[in-house]
Amino acid sequence: MSRFFVDAKAILDNSIRITDADDRKHILKVLRLGIGDIISVSDSAEFEYKAEIISSEKDFIEAKILDKQKFAGEPELKITLFQGIPKKGKMETIIQKTVELGVFSVVPVFTDRTVVIDHGNFNKKIERWQKISDEAVKQCRRGIIPQIRQQISFKEMLEVITNYDLILFPYENEKNLTIKSCLRMITEKPKDIAVIIGPEGGFSDNEANILIKNGACSVSLGKTVLRTETAGMAAIAMIMYELEL
Repeated sequence: MSRFFVDAKAILDNSIRITDADDRKHILKVLRLGIGDIISVSDSAEFEYKAEIISSEKDFIEAKILDKQKFAGEPELKITLFQGIPKKGKMETIIQKTVELGVFSVVPVFTDRTVVIDHGNFNKKIERWQKISDEAVKQCRRGIIPQIRQQISFKEMLEVITNYDLILFPYENEKNLTIKSCLRMITEKPKDIAVIIGPEGGFSDNEANILIKNGACSVSLGKTVLRTETAGMAAIAMIMYELEL
């Protein structure tokens, strides 16, 4: 059953109105659905609905609500990935796969070793990355669409991460503490977790030291050194296994 996302104001007393042009085109032209067909709809906040298409107008598709449930496929943990911006198309892969794994949001970060330069048109990349998140979440039937936040500097990130219950910093030079050991030492399950991943080449020694001094837990993901596009996926999968499943 296909899933679509609407704003809460699109949920009426007994029906749902889908106004997004791309969604309407996908329903009518791609999936070739019509009156009487069943779709799954999320309000992007708390509830998911089973609904039957009852009309197709010029500006909206209306579906009758058949069932309403709280999200069943959405993780309780809210993991934000602070990703050092990588080269070329790696960010697309990172977003697609971490969304499938349950990430709550992704924040692109400019670091000492970031090669990509912001020439003032970075917003176009954010828009493209958000579309990738939109599409990925429809495939894995999650309840919300993870947001791709605006790019920030390393210094700005230090201010933001203070709001998280747990800050994990997978670091290739960490030899003593594994992510498994760190997670199993937790006495109270965190709600908001920050995962900080460097770009190609990792973080500089200065950045790594600053992160640790600012409360980040330096952890190892294993005996091998992972690529930037793999490290975030691995860390999120390990967190979900230990704290969510």
